[in-house]
Amino acid sequence: MSLTLKPRNTVRAKISAVGTYVPPRLLTNADLERMVATNDQWITERTGIRERHIVEKGVATSDLAVEAARCCLAKRGIEASDLDTIIVATVTPDMLFPSSACLVQDKLGAKGAWGFDLSAACSGFPYALQVGAKLVESGAHKKVMVIGADVMSSIIDYTDRTTCVIFGDGAGAVLIEPCEEGEVGLIDFWHEIDGSGAVSLNMPAGGSLLPASHETVDKKQHFVHQDGQAVYKFAVRKMAEAAETVLSRNGIEGSDLNCFIPHQANKRIILSTAERLKLPLERVVINIDRFGNTTAGTIPLAMNTALEEGRLKKGDLVLLASVGAGFTVGATLLRWEF
Repeated sequence: MSLTLKPRNTVRAKISAVGTYVPPRLLTNADLERMVATNDQWITERTGIRERHIVEKGVATSDLAVEAARCCLAKRGIEASDLDTIIVATVTPDMLFPSSACLVQDKLGAKGAWGFDLSAACSGFPYALQVGAKLVESGAHKKVMVIGADVMSSIIDYTDRTTCVIFGDGAGAVLIEPCEEGEVGLIDFWHEIDGSGAVSLNMPAGGSLLPASHETVDKKQHFVHQDGQAVYKFAVRKMAEAAETVLSRNGIEGSDLNCFIPHQANKRIILSTAERLKLPLERVVINIDRFGNTTAGTIPLAMNTALEEGRLKKGDLVLLASVGAGFTVGATLLRWEF
């Protein structure tokens, strides 16, 4: 038997378009004051959040993902049928199976594309971004859609003031394509997980360990459970460490960055990381006040905010960073190429 191998074809990958979507309904701090024992000052001082977007009943993660993907495709000027792969980062899939990627592919009409879901909580988008980039860099594909989307309101207990004030619903999508000559695109990444943190932030029931039952529903085990202090301490330390690691091994100082786009979990965590990197605030993208923590959606939503505010331009050196349940940690260094 004679085996013919394809030649290795390594290219660089870049983000070529961004699209986002949030549901129109707002849940403000004033609304939460009427639902649970909290107040606007307490929420704002501790999280930086003033309002968040919440879906109407019957709207699922795949619906948000499709709207973000359509926006991204329109900005790039291509059709869904041009896509090779769809990766959906989410912890709130429409159902355990089929994957949300299958539902998105069908709703988009992305005939011929394959895809899958990726679960890494708030680090879902940067993790999926790297997977998509490697598919392009290998030469296997030329157009990969990476979507971060979550309907967090579907797994939040609105009588629990430690979690209900934090989360919102939203989605963001980016298109990953090969770089043109002279472009750099995605430069490097650093990821880490620490499974010992699983006890600090999780949704206990609904999986194989605790399948849905009358008891798990009565105990509210299908909602997010969080040890706020443990999560905060880990996130403050690890977001900065991840950022410093990927910068140092590329010979970059924080002051060299044009734009820092962090996961929007807590304003104090973002400011602490920026201070450690010696980054002026005008280079730090913060939109948590308007969207809350949309989990996998926060970084692409923040990218779009930066674009709308004219804070991203071709050639800018950009850093992404995240910490999420798991614990998951990630940082990505890239050149903005459009």
